[in-house]
Amino acid sequence: MTTSADNDHKPSNFLRQIIENDLAQATYASRRWAGSPGDAAHHAAGQSDPAKIRTRFPPEPNGYLHVGHAKSICLNFGLARDYGGVCHMRFDDTNPEKEDTEYVNSILDAVQWLGFGWDANGTSHLYQASDYFDFMYRAAEYLIESGHAYVDEQTPEQMRANRGDFGKPGVDSPFRSRTPAENLTRFRQMRDGQLPDGAAVLRAKIDMASPNINLRDPAIYRIRRATHHNTGDAWCIYPMYTFAHPIEDALEQITHSICTLEFEDQRPFYDWLMARLIEGGLLPSPPPKQYEFARLNLTYVITSKRKLAQLVNEHKVNGWDDPRMPTIVGLRRRGYTPESIQLFAERIGVTKSDSWIDYSTLEGCLREDLENKAHRGMAVLDPVKLVLTNWAEVFGSESYTEDCHAAVLPHHGDDQPEPAQRHFKIGHAVWIEREDFAEVPPKGYKRLFPGNVVRLKAGYVIECTGCAKDANGQVTEVHAKVIPNTKSGTAGADSVKAKAAITWVSVADGVSAQVRLYDRLFTEAQPDAGGKDFLASLNPNSLKVASAFVEPSLAAAQPDQKFQFERHGYFVADRVDHVPFATPVFNKVTGLRDTWGK
Repeated sequence: MTTSADNDHKPSNFLRQIIENDLAQATYASRRWAGSPGDAAHHAAGQSDPAKIRTRFPPEPNGYLHVGHAKSICLNFGLARDYGGVCHMRFDDTNPEKEDTEYVNSILDAVQWLGFGWDANGTSHLYQASDYFDFMYRAAEYLIESGHAYVDEQTPEQMRANRGDFGKPGVDSPFRSRTPAENLTRFRQMRDGQLPDGAAVLRAKIDMASPNINLRDPAIYRIRRATHHNTGDAWCIYPMYTFAHPIEDALEQITHSICTLEFEDQRPFYDWLMARLIEGGLLPSPPPKQYEFARLNLTYVITSKRKLAQLVNEHKVNGWDDPRMPTIVGLRRRGYTPESIQLFAERIGVTKSDSWIDYSTLEGCLREDLENKAHRGMAVLDPVKLVLTNWAEVFGSESYTEDCHAAVLPHHGDDQPEPAQRHFKIGHAVWIEREDFAEVPPKGYKRLFPGNVVRLKAGYVIECTGCAKDANGQVTEVHAKVIPNTKSGTAGADSVKAKAAITWVSVADGVSAQVRLYDRLFTEAQPDAGGKDFLASLNPNSLKVASAFVEPSLAAAQPDQKFQFERHGYFVADRVDHVPFATPVFNKVTGLRDTWGK
Protein backbone atom coordinates (compact mmCIF):
# COMPACT_ATOMS: atom_id res chain seq x y z
CA MET A 1 0.00 0.00 0.00
CA THR A 2 1.21 3.49 -0.87
CA THR A 3 1.97 5.56 2.23
CA SER A 4 1.21 9.22 2.86
CA ALA A 5 4.90 9.92 2.43
CA ASP A 6 4.67 8.45 -1.07
CA ASN A 7 1.66 10.65 -1.81
CA ASP A 8 3.72 13.73 -0.93
CA HIS A 9 5.61 13.14 -4.18
CA LYS A 10 2.48 12.82 -6.34
CA PRO A 11 0.99 15.91 -8.01
CA SER A 12 -1.96 17.15 -5.99
CA ASN A 13 -5.35 17.78 -7.57
CA PHE A 14 -8.84 18.64 -6.38
CA LEU A 15 -9.84 14.96 -6.07
CA ARG A 16 -6.87 14.16 -3.85
CA GLN A 17 -7.71 17.18 -1.73
CA ILE A 18 -11.33 16.01 -1.36
CA ILE A 19 -10.24 12.50 -0.36
CA GLU A 20 -7.64 13.76 2.08
CA ASN A 21 -10.20 16.08 3.68
CA ASP A 22 -12.73 13.21 3.96
CA LEU A 23 -10.12 11.02 5.61
CA ALA A 24 -9.15 13.80 8.01
CA GLN A 25 -12.81 14.44 8.88
CA ALA A 26 -13.58 10.69 9.16
CA THR A 27 -16.51 11.24 6.77
CA TYR A 28 -16.87 7.55 5.97
CA ALA A 29 -15.35 6.02 9.10
CA SER A 30 -18.71 4.67 10.30
CA ARG A 31 -19.34 2.62 7.16
CA ARG A 32 -19.75 -1.13 7.36
CA TRP A 33 -19.04 -3.71 4.69
CA ALA A 34 -20.75 -7.09 4.62
CA GLY A 35 -18.28 -8.60 2.14
CA SER A 36 -20.48 -8.07 -0.92
CA PRO A 37 -22.77 -5.38 -2.35
CA GLY A 38 -26.17 -5.04 -0.72
CA ASP A 39 -28.83 -2.84 0.82
CA ALA A 40 -28.86 -1.07 4.20
CA ALA A 41 -29.79 -4.17 6.20
CA HIS A 42 -27.14 -6.26 4.44
CA HIS A 43 -24.29 -3.89 5.30
CA ALA A 44 -25.57 -3.20 8.83
CA ALA A 45 -24.82 -6.83 9.63
CA GLY A 46 -21.24 -6.50 8.36
CA GLN A 47 -17.94 -5.39 9.87
CA SER A 48 -16.24 -2.00 9.81
CA ASP A 49 -15.13 -1.42 6.22
CA PRO A 50 -11.44 -2.33 5.84
CA ALA A 51 -11.21 0.03 2.85
CA LYS A 52 -10.62 3.68 3.72
CA ILE A 53 -12.23 4.72 0.45
CA ARG A 54 -14.03 2.92 -2.37
CA THR A 55 -13.93 4.03 -5.99
CA ARG A 56 -15.15 2.25 -9.09
CA PHE A 57 -14.46 1.94 -12.79
CA PRO A 58 -17.89 1.34 -14.41
CA PRO A 59 -17.71 0.99 -18.21
CA GLU A 60 -20.63 -0.08 -20.32
CA PRO A 61 -19.59 -3.25 -22.20
CA ASN A 62 -20.65 -1.92 -25.60
CA GLY A 63 -17.26 -1.39 -27.24
CA TYR A 64 -13.51 -1.43 -26.81
CA LEU A 65 -11.93 0.92 -24.28
CA HIS A 66 -9.85 3.84 -25.56
CA VAL A 67 -7.17 6.14 -24.21
CA GLY A 68 -9.77 8.29 -22.42
CA HIS A 69 -10.90 5.23 -20.47
CA ALA A 70 -7.25 4.53 -19.67
CA LYS A 71 -7.09 7.89 -17.88
CA SER A 72 -10.18 6.96 -15.84
CA ILE A 73 -8.77 3.52 -15.02
CA CYS A 74 -5.49 5.00 -13.79
CA LEU A 75 -7.38 7.65 -11.82
CA ASN A 76 -9.88 5.40 -10.04
CA PHE A 77 -7.60 2.46 -9.36
CA GLY A 78 -4.69 4.77 -8.58
CA LEU A 79 -6.58 6.83 -5.98
CA ALA A 80 -7.82 3.67 -4.26
CA ARG A 81 -4.27 2.29 -4.20
CA ASP A 82 -2.77 5.51 -2.85
CA TYR A 83 -5.28 6.01 -0.04
CA GLY A 84 -5.66 2.51 1.35
CA GLY A 85 -8.87 1.86 -0.54
CA VAL A 86 -10.43 -0.52 -3.02
CA CYS A 87 -11.50 0.13 -6.60
CA HIS A 88 -14.42 -1.92 -7.87
CA MET A 89 -14.51 -3.23 -11.42
CA ARG A 90 -18.15 -2.88 -12.42
CA PHE A 91 -19.93 -3.42 -15.72
CA ASP A 92 -22.74 -0.93 -16.20
CA ASP A 93 -24.74 -3.36 -18.30
CA THR A 94 -28.23 -1.86 -18.21
CA ASN A 95 -28.61 -1.48 -22.00
CA PRO A 96 -29.02 -5.01 -23.41
CA GLU A 97 -29.17 -4.07 -27.09
CA LYS A 98 -25.58 -2.86 -27.36
CA GLU A 99 -23.68 -5.07 -24.93
CA ASP A 100 -21.71 -8.25 -25.51
CA THR A 101 -19.43 -10.64 -23.65
CA GLU A 102 -16.71 -9.89 -26.23
CA TYR A 103 -16.52 -6.38 -24.83
CA VAL A 104 -16.66 -7.64 -21.24
CA ASN A 105 -13.59 -9.81 -21.84
CA SER A 106 -11.69 -7.08 -23.69
CA ILE A 107 -12.34 -4.60 -20.85
CA LEU A 108 -11.11 -6.98 -18.15
CA ASP A 109 -7.99 -7.69 -20.19
CA ALA A 110 -7.33 -3.96 -20.71
CA VAL A 111 -7.58 -3.13 -17.01
CA GLN A 112 -5.23 -5.94 -16.04
CA TRP A 113 -2.78 -5.08 -18.80
CA LEU A 114 -2.62 -1.52 -17.47
CA GLY A 115 -1.44 -2.98 -14.17
CA PHE A 116 -4.57 -2.96 -12.02
CA GLY A 117 -6.76 -5.57 -10.37
CA TRP A 118 -9.97 -5.79 -8.37
CA ASP A 119 -9.05 -8.35 -5.70
CA ALA A 120 -8.58 -6.86 -2.23
CA ASN A 121 -8.86 -8.09 1.36
CA GLY A 122 -9.49 -11.61 0.14
CA THR A 123 -12.44 -10.57 -2.03
CA SER A 124 -12.96 -10.13 -5.76
CA HIS A 125 -14.65 -6.81 -6.41
CA LEU A 126 -15.81 -7.65 -9.92
CA TYR A 127 -19.46 -6.70 -10.26
CA GLN A 128 -22.13 -6.07 -12.88
CA ALA A 129 -25.10 -3.74 -12.61
CA SER A 130 -27.46 -6.40 -13.96
CA ASP A 131 -26.97 -8.37 -10.74
CA TYR A 132 -28.76 -5.50 -8.98
CA PHE A 133 -31.87 -5.50 -11.20
CA ASP A 134 -33.99 -7.03 -8.43
CA PHE A 135 -33.04 -4.28 -5.99
CA MET A 136 -33.50 -1.58 -8.62
CA TYR A 137 -37.02 -2.82 -9.26
CA ARG A 138 -37.67 -2.86 -5.52
CA ALA A 139 -36.37 0.73 -5.26
CA ALA A 140 -38.65 1.78 -8.14
CA GLU A 141 -41.69 0.30 -6.39
CA TYR A 142 -40.73 2.14 -3.19
CA LEU A 143 -40.56 5.46 -5.08
CA ILE A 144 -44.02 4.77 -6.53
CA GLU A 145 -45.49 3.85 -3.15
CA SER A 146 -44.01 6.94 -1.49
CA GLY A 147 -45.35 9.24 -4.18
CA HIS A 148 -41.98 9.95 -5.82
CA ALA A 149 -42.55 8.19 -9.17
CA TYR A 150 -45.34 7.63 -11.70
CA VAL A 151 -45.99 5.78 -14.93
CA ASP A 152 -46.24 8.13 -17.91
CA GLU A 153 -47.95 7.01 -21.12
CA GLN A 154 -47.37 10.08 -23.26
CA THR A 155 -45.68 9.51 -26.60
CA PRO A 156 -41.96 10.35 -26.75
CA GLU A 157 -42.85 13.40 -28.86
CA GLN A 158 -45.34 14.62 -26.26
CA MET A 159 -42.89 14.14 -23.44
CA ARG A 160 -40.22 16.04 -25.35
CA ALA A 161 -42.57 18.94 -26.07
CA ASN A 162 -43.85 19.10 -22.48
CA ARG A 163 -40.40 19.03 -20.99
CA GLY A 164 -39.80 22.68 -21.89
CA ASP A 165 -36.38 24.19 -22.43
CA PHE A 166 -33.92 26.51 -20.70
CA GLY A 167 -36.25 29.46 -21.15
CA LYS A 168 -39.57 27.73 -20.56
CA PRO A 169 -40.70 25.49 -17.67
CA GLY A 170 -42.05 22.05 -18.36
CA VAL A 171 -45.71 21.05 -18.36
CA ASP A 172 -47.03 18.36 -16.02
CA SER A 173 -47.92 15.08 -17.68
CA PRO A 174 -51.64 14.26 -17.63
CA PHE A 175 -50.62 10.99 -15.93
CA ARG A 176 -48.68 12.74 -13.12
CA SER A 177 -51.69 12.85 -10.77
CA ARG A 178 -52.29 9.11 -10.74
CA THR A 179 -52.46 7.55 -7.28
CA PRO A 180 -49.57 5.40 -6.04
CA ALA A 181 -51.84 2.35 -6.27
CA GLU A 182 -52.68 3.08 -9.92
CA ASN A 183 -49.01 3.65 -10.76
CA LEU A 184 -47.96 0.45 -9.01
CA THR A 185 -50.51 -1.60 -10.95
CA ARG A 186 -49.41 -0.08 -14.25
CA PHE A 187 -45.70 -0.53 -13.46
CA ARG A 188 -46.25 -4.20 -12.71
CA GLN A 189 -48.03 -4.52 -16.03
CA MET A 190 -44.93 -3.03 -17.65
CA ARG A 191 -42.81 -5.60 -15.82
CA ASP A 192 -45.08 -8.49 -16.83
CA GLY A 193 -44.92 -7.64 -20.54
CA GLN A 194 -48.52 -6.46 -20.85
CA LEU A 195 -47.50 -3.20 -22.58
CA PRO A 196 -45.60 -2.89 -25.86
CA ASP A 197 -42.15 -1.33 -26.14
CA GLY A 198 -42.31 2.46 -25.89
CA ALA A 199 -45.89 2.51 -24.54
CA ALA A 200 -44.91 3.78 -21.09
CA VAL A 201 -41.99 4.84 -18.92
CA LEU A 202 -41.59 5.22 -15.18
CA ARG A 203 -40.62 8.78 -14.25
CA ALA A 204 -39.35 10.26 -11.01
CA LYS A 205 -41.72 12.92 -9.70
CA ILE A 206 -39.54 15.94 -8.84
CA ASP A 207 -40.19 19.37 -10.37
CA MET A 208 -41.28 20.15 -13.94
CA ALA A 209 -40.34 23.81 -13.41
CA SER A 210 -36.78 23.12 -12.25
CA PRO A 211 -34.11 25.24 -13.98
CA ASN A 212 -32.11 22.00 -14.22
CA ILE A 213 -33.89 20.16 -17.02
CA ASN A 214 -32.51 16.87 -15.69
CA LEU A 215 -34.79 17.26 -12.65
CA ARG A 216 -37.96 17.66 -14.74
CA ASP A 217 -39.31 14.23 -13.89
CA PRO A 218 -36.56 12.16 -15.54
CA ALA A 219 -37.40 8.70 -16.91
CA ILE A 220 -36.03 5.92 -14.69
CA TYR A 221 -37.45 2.74 -16.34
CA ARG A 222 -38.42 1.88 -19.90
CA ILE A 223 -39.86 -1.15 -21.67
CA ARG A 224 -37.27 -2.89 -23.83
CA ARG A 225 -37.74 -6.43 -25.08
CA ALA A 226 -34.17 -7.52 -25.63
CA THR A 227 -32.13 -10.50 -24.52
CA HIS A 228 -29.54 -9.42 -21.98
CA HIS A 229 -26.10 -11.04 -22.09
CA ASN A 230 -26.27 -11.77 -18.33
CA THR A 231 -29.96 -12.01 -17.35
CA GLY A 232 -31.29 -13.41 -20.62
CA ASP A 233 -35.03 -12.77 -21.04
CA ALA A 234 -35.83 -12.44 -17.33
CA TRP A 235 -36.70 -8.76 -17.77
CA CYS A 236 -38.54 -6.73 -20.38
CA ILE A 237 -38.08 -3.46 -18.46
CA TYR A 238 -34.68 -1.96 -17.81
CA PRO A 239 -33.50 0.92 -15.61
CA MET A 240 -32.12 4.10 -17.13
CA TYR A 241 -28.45 4.80 -16.53
CA THR A 242 -29.11 7.88 -14.39
CA PHE A 243 -31.27 5.78 -12.05
CA ALA A 244 -29.07 2.69 -12.02
CA HIS A 245 -25.71 4.35 -11.51
CA PRO A 246 -26.32 5.96 -8.08
CA ILE A 247 -27.92 2.75 -6.81
CA GLU A 248 -24.96 0.68 -7.97
CA ASP A 249 -22.60 3.03 -6.13
CA ALA A 250 -24.63 2.85 -2.92
CA LEU A 251 -25.02 -0.94 -2.92
CA GLU A 252 -21.24 -1.22 -3.33
CA GLN A 253 -20.56 1.34 -0.58
CA ILE A 254 -18.63 3.58 -2.99
CA THR A 255 -17.37 6.73 -1.28
CA HIS A 256 -16.11 8.80 -4.21
CA SER A 257 -17.97 8.32 -7.49
CA ILE A 258 -15.73 9.95 -10.08
CA CYS A 259 -17.29 10.86 -13.45
CA THR A 260 -16.48 13.07 -16.39
CA LEU A 261 -17.94 16.57 -16.66
CA GLU A 262 -20.90 15.67 -18.86
CA PHE A 263 -22.49 14.08 -15.77
CA GLU A 264 -22.26 17.27 -13.69
CA ASP A 265 -25.86 18.25 -14.46
CA GLN A 266 -26.99 14.79 -13.34
CA ARG A 267 -25.48 15.16 -9.86
CA PRO A 268 -28.61 16.81 -8.35
CA PHE A 269 -30.68 13.78 -9.39
CA TYR A 270 -27.96 11.48 -8.02
CA ASP A 271 -28.23 13.24 -4.64
CA TRP A 272 -32.06 13.34 -4.79
CA LEU A 273 -32.29 9.62 -5.39
CA MET A 274 -29.81 8.81 -2.61
CA ALA A 275 -31.81 10.93 -0.16
CA ARG A 276 -35.14 9.27 -1.06
CA LEU A 277 -33.83 5.71 -0.79
CA ILE A 278 -32.01 6.41 2.49
CA GLU A 279 -35.25 7.92 3.87
CA GLY A 280 -36.98 4.66 3.03
CA GLY A 281 -34.31 2.59 4.76
CA LEU A 282 -33.28 0.87 1.53
CA LEU A 283 -29.73 2.22 1.31
CA PRO A 284 -27.06 2.81 3.97
CA SER A 285 -25.80 6.21 5.08
CA PRO A 286 -23.58 8.14 4.50
CA PRO A 287 -24.25 8.00 0.74
CA PRO A 288 -21.61 8.11 -1.98
CA LYS A 289 -20.80 11.48 -3.50
CA GLN A 290 -20.29 12.18 -7.19
CA TYR A 291 -17.36 14.32 -8.39
CA GLU A 292 -16.64 15.32 -11.98
CA PHE A 293 -13.40 15.90 -13.85
CA ALA A 294 -12.60 16.98 -17.39
CA ARG A 295 -12.44 14.15 -19.89
CA LEU A 296 -9.32 13.59 -21.98
CA ASN A 297 -9.19 15.55 -25.23
CA LEU A 298 -6.17 14.32 -27.19
CA THR A 299 -5.12 15.92 -30.47
CA TYR A 300 -5.14 13.87 -33.70
CA VAL A 301 -7.48 11.36 -32.03
CA ILE A 302 -11.22 10.68 -31.90
CA THR A 303 -12.72 8.84 -28.95
CA SER A 304 -16.38 8.56 -29.97
CA LYS A 305 -17.28 4.86 -29.85
CA ARG A 306 -19.67 5.38 -32.76
CA LYS A 307 -16.99 6.98 -34.92
CA LEU A 308 -14.38 4.41 -33.94
CA ALA A 309 -16.83 1.68 -34.93
CA GLN A 310 -17.35 3.46 -38.25
CA LEU A 311 -13.61 3.37 -38.92
CA VAL A 312 -13.63 -0.37 -38.28
CA ASN A 313 -16.84 -1.20 -40.12
CA GLU A 314 -15.88 0.83 -43.21
CA HIS A 315 -12.40 -0.76 -43.22
CA LYS A 316 -10.58 2.54 -42.83
CA VAL A 317 -8.44 0.64 -40.29
CA ASN A 318 -7.70 -3.05 -39.81
CA GLY A 319 -9.86 -3.74 -36.77
CA TRP A 320 -10.20 -2.46 -33.21
CA ASP A 321 -6.56 -3.33 -32.48
CA ASP A 322 -5.14 -1.51 -35.49
CA PRO A 323 -2.03 0.26 -34.16
CA ARG A 324 -3.38 3.60 -35.43
CA MET A 325 -6.48 3.32 -33.23
CA PRO A 326 -6.66 5.07 -29.82
CA THR A 327 -8.20 1.93 -28.30
CA ILE A 328 -6.22 0.31 -25.52
CA VAL A 329 -5.82 -2.83 -27.66
CA GLY A 330 -4.58 -0.60 -30.49
CA LEU A 331 -2.12 1.27 -28.25
CA ARG A 332 -0.86 -2.05 -26.92
CA ARG A 333 -0.29 -3.46 -30.40
CA ARG A 334 1.37 -0.18 -31.42
CA GLY A 335 3.92 -0.77 -28.65
CA TYR A 336 2.74 1.45 -25.82
CA THR A 337 3.55 0.15 -22.35
CA PRO A 338 1.34 0.21 -19.25
CA GLU A 339 3.99 2.29 -17.51
CA SER A 340 3.99 4.93 -20.23
CA ILE A 341 0.19 5.27 -20.12
CA GLN A 342 0.21 5.50 -16.32
CA LEU A 343 2.91 8.18 -16.55
CA PHE A 344 0.83 10.04 -19.13
CA ALA A 345 -2.28 9.93 -16.92
CA GLU A 346 -0.30 11.28 -13.98
CA ARG A 347 1.47 13.93 -16.03
CA ILE A 348 -1.64 15.48 -17.62
CA GLY A 349 -3.30 15.71 -14.21
CA VAL A 350 -6.94 16.08 -13.23
CA THR A 351 -8.87 19.31 -13.62
CA LYS A 352 -12.45 20.55 -13.90
CA SER A 353 -11.82 22.56 -17.06
CA ASP A 354 -11.67 21.16 -20.60
CA SER A 355 -8.40 21.48 -22.49
CA TRP A 356 -6.57 19.74 -25.31
CA ILE A 357 -3.50 17.59 -24.69
CA ASP A 358 -1.07 17.35 -27.57
CA TYR A 359 -0.43 13.80 -28.78
CA SER A 360 3.30 14.42 -28.48
CA THR A 361 2.87 14.36 -24.68
CA LEU A 362 1.76 10.72 -24.87
CA GLU A 363 4.63 9.86 -27.20
CA GLY A 364 7.09 11.62 -24.87
CA CYS A 365 5.96 9.46 -21.95
CA LEU A 366 6.57 6.37 -24.05
CA ARG A 367 10.08 7.47 -25.04
CA GLU A 368 10.85 8.18 -21.41
CA ASP A 369 9.75 4.68 -20.43
CA LEU A 370 11.52 2.87 -23.27
CA GLU A 371 14.82 4.77 -23.19
CA ASN A 372 16.41 2.41 -20.68
CA LYS A 373 14.31 -0.66 -21.48
CA ALA A 374 14.24 -1.14 -25.24
CA HIS A 375 17.10 -3.24 -26.59
CA ARG A 376 19.06 -1.60 -29.37
CA GLY A 377 19.41 -3.01 -32.85
CA MET A 378 20.28 -1.88 -36.37
CA ALA A 379 17.75 -1.99 -39.16
CA VAL A 380 17.82 -0.74 -42.74
CA LEU A 381 14.37 0.29 -43.90
CA ASP A 382 15.13 1.48 -47.45
CA PRO A 383 18.07 -0.73 -48.38
CA VAL A 384 20.70 -0.36 -51.04
CA LYS A 385 23.75 -2.62 -51.16
CA LEU A 386 27.15 -1.23 -50.19
CA VAL A 387 30.03 -3.28 -51.66
CA LEU A 388 33.48 -3.03 -50.10
CA THR A 389 35.48 -3.50 -53.27
CA ASN A 390 38.87 -4.17 -51.65
CA TRP A 391 37.56 -6.64 -49.02
CA ALA A 392 39.18 -9.70 -50.60
CA GLU A 393 42.43 -7.78 -51.06
CA VAL A 394 42.56 -6.78 -47.40
CA PHE A 395 41.28 -9.99 -45.82
CA GLY A 396 42.28 -12.63 -48.37
CA SER A 397 38.80 -13.78 -49.38
CA GLU A 398 35.54 -12.20 -50.46
CA SER A 399 33.67 -14.73 -48.29
CA TYR A 400 35.59 -13.81 -45.16
CA THR A 401 33.48 -12.29 -42.33
CA GLU A 402 34.38 -10.79 -38.98
CA ASP A 403 32.43 -10.63 -35.75
CA CYS A 404 31.22 -7.25 -34.53
CA HIS A 405 29.42 -6.40 -31.33
CA ALA A 406 27.56 -3.56 -29.67
CA ALA A 407 25.77 -2.99 -26.39
CA VAL A 408 22.21 -4.30 -26.01
CA LEU A 409 21.52 -1.24 -23.84
CA PRO A 410 23.82 1.76 -23.64
CA HIS A 411 23.14 2.17 -19.92
CA HIS A 412 23.62 -0.64 -17.43
CA GLY A 413 23.32 -0.77 -13.66
CA ASP A 414 26.04 -1.20 -11.08
CA ASP A 415 25.09 -4.86 -10.77
CA GLN A 416 26.17 -5.33 -14.39
CA PRO A 417 29.88 -4.46 -14.64
CA GLU A 418 29.80 -5.07 -18.37
CA PRO A 419 26.84 -4.30 -20.62
CA ALA A 420 25.22 -7.22 -22.44
CA GLN A 421 26.34 -7.49 -26.04
CA ARG A 422 24.63 -8.29 -29.31
CA HIS A 423 26.72 -9.84 -32.11
CA PHE A 424 26.63 -9.60 -35.89
CA LYS A 425 28.94 -10.12 -38.88
CA ILE A 426 30.59 -7.73 -41.28
CA GLY A 427 31.64 -8.89 -44.74
CA HIS A 428 32.33 -7.62 -48.22
CA ALA A 429 28.73 -6.39 -48.72
CA VAL A 430 26.30 -4.72 -46.33
CA TRP A 431 22.90 -3.03 -46.57
CA ILE A 432 22.72 0.69 -45.88
CA GLU A 433 19.94 3.26 -46.04
CA ARG A 434 19.50 4.67 -49.54
CA GLU A 435 19.52 8.20 -48.09
CA ASP A 436 23.02 7.59 -46.71
CA PHE A 437 24.54 7.98 -50.19
CA ALA A 438 24.52 11.05 -52.40
CA GLU A 439 26.44 11.12 -55.66
CA VAL A 440 26.31 14.92 -55.50
CA PRO A 441 25.96 15.78 -51.79
CA PRO A 442 23.98 18.80 -50.61
CA LYS A 443 25.71 21.37 -48.42
CA GLY A 444 26.54 19.99 -44.97
CA TYR A 445 26.03 16.35 -45.99
CA LYS A 446 28.44 14.13 -44.02
CA ARG A 447 27.52 10.63 -45.07
CA LEU A 448 28.63 8.65 -48.11
CA PHE A 449 29.65 10.46 -51.27
CA PRO A 450 32.70 9.88 -53.49
CA GLY A 451 35.87 10.63 -51.58
CA ASN A 452 34.22 10.93 -48.15
CA VAL A 453 35.21 8.81 -45.16
CA VAL A 454 32.60 7.44 -42.70
CA ARG A 455 32.40 4.68 -40.11
CA LEU A 456 30.13 1.69 -40.34
CA LYS A 457 28.85 1.81 -36.77
CA ALA A 458 30.56 -0.85 -34.59
CA GLY A 459 32.58 -1.85 -37.72
CA TYR A 460 35.26 -0.37 -39.95
CA VAL A 461 35.96 3.08 -41.34
CA ILE A 462 35.37 3.14 -45.09
CA GLU A 463 36.02 5.55 -47.97
CA CYS A 464 33.33 5.94 -50.63
CA THR A 465 34.50 5.49 -54.20
CA GLY A 466 31.30 5.76 -56.24
CA CYS A 467 28.27 3.73 -57.25
CA ALA A 468 26.64 1.61 -59.96
CA LYS A 469 23.33 2.53 -61.63
CA ASP A 470 20.72 0.85 -63.74
CA ALA A 471 19.46 2.02 -67.12
CA ASN A 472 17.09 4.48 -65.43
CA GLY A 473 19.85 6.11 -63.45
CA GLN A 474 18.75 4.49 -60.19
CA VAL A 475 21.63 3.67 -57.83
CA THR A 476 21.86 -0.13 -57.49
CA GLU A 477 25.09 -0.37 -55.52
CA VAL A 478 27.31 1.95 -53.53
CA HIS A 479 31.05 1.26 -53.67
CA ALA A 480 33.65 1.91 -51.01
CA LYS A 481 37.00 0.70 -49.73
CA VAL A 482 37.49 -0.64 -46.23
CA ILE A 483 40.36 1.03 -44.35
CA PRO A 484 42.32 -1.72 -42.55
CA ASN A 485 42.94 -1.68 -38.79
CA THR A 486 40.13 0.78 -38.03
CA LYS A 487 37.57 -1.58 -36.53
CA SER A 488 35.66 -0.22 -33.57
CA GLY A 489 37.00 -1.42 -30.24
CA THR A 490 40.53 -2.05 -31.57
CA ALA A 491 43.72 -0.06 -31.01
CA GLY A 492 43.50 1.49 -34.50
CA ALA A 493 39.88 2.59 -34.22
CA ASP A 494 40.83 6.26 -33.87
CA SER A 495 43.67 6.26 -36.38
CA VAL A 496 41.40 7.63 -39.11
CA LYS A 497 38.89 10.34 -38.32
CA ALA A 498 35.47 9.68 -39.85
CA LYS A 499 33.04 12.54 -40.44
CA ALA A 500 29.99 10.42 -39.60
CA ALA A 501 28.88 6.96 -38.50
CA ILE A 502 26.08 5.18 -40.34
CA THR A 503 23.98 2.15 -39.45
CA TRP A 504 24.07 -0.97 -41.58
CA VAL A 505 23.13 -4.65 -41.71
CA SER A 506 25.40 -7.29 -43.18
CA VAL A 507 24.35 -9.21 -46.24
CA ALA A 508 26.04 -12.21 -44.60
CA ASP A 509 23.67 -12.52 -41.63
CA GLY A 510 20.99 -9.85 -42.04
CA VAL A 511 17.39 -10.96 -41.68
CA SER A 512 14.56 -9.90 -44.00
CA ALA A 513 11.74 -8.21 -42.10
CA GLN A 514 8.48 -6.41 -42.70
CA VAL A 515 8.40 -3.05 -40.97
CA ARG A 516 5.11 -1.17 -40.67
CA LEU A 517 5.68 2.55 -40.43
CA TYR A 518 2.64 3.91 -38.59
CA ASP A 519 1.89 7.59 -38.23
CA ARG A 520 -1.05 9.59 -36.91
CA LEU A 521 -4.39 8.56 -38.31
CA PHE A 522 -5.60 12.14 -38.88
CA THR A 523 -3.92 15.20 -40.36
CA GLU A 524 -5.97 17.64 -38.28
CA ALA A 525 -5.47 18.15 -34.55
CA GLN A 526 -9.23 18.12 -33.89
CA PRO A 527 -10.62 15.95 -36.70
CA ASP A 528 -14.28 15.98 -35.59
CA ALA A 529 -14.52 19.41 -33.94
CA GLY A 530 -17.53 21.53 -34.79
CA GLY A 531 -19.35 18.70 -36.53
CA LYS A 532 -16.69 18.26 -39.22
CA ASP A 533 -16.54 15.09 -41.30
CA PHE A 534 -13.68 13.37 -39.52
CA LEU A 535 -13.13 11.00 -42.45
CA ALA A 536 -12.10 13.98 -44.59
CA SER A 537 -8.92 14.40 -42.54
CA LEU A 538 -7.76 10.79 -42.60
CA ASN A 539 -4.01 10.71 -43.15
CA PRO A 540 -3.28 8.85 -46.42
CA ASN A 541 0.26 8.20 -45.19
CA SER A 542 -0.69 6.80 -41.78
CA LEU A 543 0.70 3.39 -42.81
CA LYS A 544 3.64 2.55 -45.04
CA VAL A 545 5.12 -0.93 -45.25
CA ALA A 546 8.87 -1.37 -45.74
CA SER A 547 10.74 -4.48 -46.83
CA ALA A 548 13.70 -4.12 -44.54
CA PHE A 549 16.78 -5.92 -43.23
CA VAL A 550 17.52 -6.21 -39.53
CA GLU A 551 20.51 -7.47 -37.60
CA PRO A 552 20.39 -11.16 -36.54
CA SER A 553 19.68 -10.47 -32.85
CA LEU A 554 16.23 -9.23 -33.88
CA ALA A 555 15.32 -12.57 -35.48
CA ALA A 556 14.64 -13.98 -32.00
CA ALA A 557 12.34 -11.11 -31.04
CA GLN A 558 9.21 -12.21 -29.18
CA PRO A 559 5.78 -10.70 -29.86
CA ASP A 560 5.35 -7.44 -27.90
CA GLN A 561 9.10 -7.04 -27.38
CA LYS A 562 10.22 -3.44 -27.84
CA PHE A 563 13.41 -2.24 -29.53
CA GLN A 564 15.12 0.96 -30.45
CA PHE A 565 16.17 0.70 -34.07
CA GLU A 566 19.21 2.95 -33.93
CA ARG A 567 18.55 6.30 -35.59
CA HIS A 568 14.98 5.33 -36.62
CA GLY A 569 13.07 5.21 -33.35
CA TYR A 570 11.18 2.68 -31.28
CA PHE A 571 9.63 -0.46 -32.74
CA VAL A 572 7.73 -3.45 -31.40
CA ALA A 573 7.45 -7.01 -32.65
CA ASP A 574 3.82 -7.22 -33.74
CA ARG A 575 1.77 -9.25 -31.27
CA VAL A 576 -0.48 -10.74 -33.99
CA ASP A 577 1.60 -11.36 -37.12
CA HIS A 578 5.15 -11.66 -35.76
CA VAL A 579 6.61 -15.16 -35.64
CA PRO A 580 10.13 -15.46 -34.13
CA PHE A 581 12.78 -16.77 -36.57
CA ALA A 582 10.36 -16.48 -39.49
CA THR A 583 9.98 -13.21 -41.39
CA PRO A 584 9.76 -10.78 -38.45
CA VAL A 585 7.07 -8.09 -38.41
CA PHE A 586 7.80 -4.87 -36.54
CA ASN A 587 5.53 -1.89 -35.92
CA LYS A 588 6.90 1.60 -35.54
CA VAL A 589 5.89 2.94 -32.14
CA THR A 590 7.35 6.44 -32.29
CA GLY A 591 10.44 8.27 -33.47
CA LEU A 592 13.35 9.28 -31.28
CA ARG A 593 11.86 12.77 -31.06
CA ASP A 594 8.70 14.54 -32.11
CA THR A 595 8.97 15.28 -35.84
CA TRP A 596 5.26 15.47 -36.72
CA GLY A 597 4.63 18.34 -39.12
CA LYS A 598 8.30 19.26 -39.30
